[in-house]
Amino acid sequence: MLRLGNTIRLTRREVERFTKITGMPPADVKTLDDLDEYIGKCKAHFWGVSEDTRFLHFLLDEERSRCLGAA
Repeated sequence: MLRLGNTIRLTRREVERFTKITGMPPADVKTLDDLDEYIGKCKAHFWGVSEDTRFLHFLLDEERSRCLGAA
């Protein structure tokens, strides 16, 4: 993730990972709030209590952490 002030830009690889995890590309993500909103929408779309759903939510959280760690 590239960051300049409050503005962010996901790298091509990060976009590919989020898309691979969810099947939905993170379009129009320009701030951390946008990224959190995207992740929230994905979690709402893939809701439930199954092990697979919990794992998907875990992957989204890990990917967000990875993005922030790289910034």
